[in-house]
Amino acid sequence: MIQPKLSAFDLTMIVVSLVIGIGIFRTPAIVAQSAGSPAVFFAAWIAGGLVSLCGALTFAEIGSRYHVAGGFYKLISDAFHPVFAFMLNWVIVLTYGAGNVGVALIGAEYINPFLPDALRGPVGVQATAIGTVLLFYVINLLGIRSGARTQNLLSGLKVVLMGVLCLGIVVPPAFMPASAAAVGAGKSDLTVVGTFGVSLIAVFYTYGGYQQVLNFGADIRNPARNAPKGIIAGILLIMALYLGLNYAYYRQLGFEGLAGSKLIAADLARALFGEGGFTFFSLAIFISVLGYLNASLLSLPRVYYAMAEDGILPPIFKRVNSRTQTQEFALTFLVAIMLLSLFFLGTFEKIVSYVMSIDSLALASAAATLFIFRRRAKGQDTHTGYRVKPYPLLPIIFVGFLLIVSVNVIISDPVPAAIGWGLFLSGWPLYYLLKKVF
Repeated sequence: MIQPKLSAFDLTMIVVSLVIGIGIFRTPAIVAQSAGSPAVFFAAWIAGGLVSLCGALTFAEIGSRYHVAGGFYKLISDAFHPVFAFMLNWVIVLTYGAGNVGVALIGAEYINPFLPDALRGPVGVQATAIGTVLLFYVINLLGIRSGARTQNLLSGLKVVLMGVLCLGIVVPPAFMPASAAAVGAGKSDLTVVGTFGVSLIAVFYTYGGYQQVLNFGADIRNPARNAPKGIIAGILLIMALYLGLNYAYYRQLGFEGLAGSKLIAADLARALFGEGGFTFFSLAIFISVLGYLNASLLSLPRVYYAMAEDGILPPIFKRVNSRTQTQEFALTFLVAIMLLSLFFLGTFEKIVSYVMSIDSLALASAAATLFIFRRRAKGQDTHTGYRVKPYPLLPIIFVGFLLIVSVNVIISDPVPAAIGWGLFLSGWPLYYLLKKVF
């Protein structure tokens, strides 16, 4: 049985690492290209942050009310139907394993130039990624408290490093920022609303991930108090870092330089610290990757636990070591998927596109459970913990925004979206097959 071990601070650091992976070091250039102007660029980041805050407040109440392992699966299953919950989560679990290895590989590429000559090159990158995955596998086998302590250290270092990059807000730029005219010229075929909508896709992708904290419902001490504190504190810290870092990009590089950069944080680090900034940036990315990877290894086994409780996966997936609170088999299974994924990562970026619309649907569904549970409890609601206000306005804004993003992905990139929906729909017969077997 799972015993609660996590504090509000632990949860805040987990939120930070689940959200701040590598997106903020890559997507601002993509958003700038889509936006075409500084006004639309910053409007998209502010809107994405405010909507994510609506989501954080919504999930804060859900987390305060319901404290179950694998909550992201379990709550959707209870509110709607186990089949729908499985269809959403099996796509997410499938792709997150590959996605985690993709993140590890990107981190390995940044740290690779600083390794001994024998480990440089493609083989060294793969070896570093494998070594990183195995290191955190061992750390998490030692117990959830060990994983949480490591998470706090990595998340704290990540926040400090991003804070240092935010010095670009106050340091005078080394050159006059370039005009946005050349960037905006290519966007004349889209309205401001259109560019804003396309920009939001990448912004929302960068803000995503905090919903996975629902998987730790059974791990949190005093969840009615600590769950909302951890979630809200985490998203507010992330908003401050994202807006600060994006303004630093813009101030130091100019809008055209921002839109044209492939390694935006590296260019910012060079602008602030010279060539030594490259080393600083490489360290920042690698630490960010380590934190994201560790948070995923903490989170995903709890989804397997919930699925096993529903009889969709074998009982061994919910076996918990009573001393360490680790699901040793589930963790080993996840790491095995991640390592096998090394053979298929040539399509990693496409995999991300396949699931973006489904990921938005899953997040909207998890948030919508609050409407269901409040309606069921009407007249007999004994919940005395955190309540989102104003209700139902904030949850409606959040769910509506997510559905718009999901549709926008389908319109802007229909082929990958269609494959993602195909994977989603294939979960329906698979659910009944697994239910019969197990």
